[in-house]
Amino acid sequence: MATKTAIERGDEKSAKRQAPGALQEFGGNAMGTWTNFTRFLSDVRSEMRKVVSPTWIEVRTTTFVVIITVVLFGIFFWLVDMLFRVGVDKLLNKLGGS
Repeated sequence: MATKTAIERGDEKSAKRQAPGALQEFGGNAMGTWTNFTRFLSDVRSEMRKVVSPTWIEVRTTTFVVIITVVLFGIFFWLVDMLFRVGVDKLLNKLGGS
C-alpha cells in the first residue's frame, strides 16, 4: 500500500494495471477515432447553421468597392512605373547611354 506522501506526489502506480494488448488498443483507438469524427461532423453542422449568405445589395456594393480599388491601384502603380522609367532613362543618358 502506498504511503500518504507518495499518493500526494502522484507516485502511486498500480501493480494490477497492465499495458493494453494489441486488440484492446486497436478497438479503443477505432472507437476514439469514430467519436472524434462524429463530434467533428456535428461541429461542422452547427457552424454551417451560422453561415449567412450576403444580400444582392451587399454583393453589388463590395464588387463596386473592389473594382474601384483595383482601378486606383492600377493608376498608382502606372504612375510610379512612369516615374522610375523616366528617372532611369535620365540617369542612363547622363552616364553616356543612348
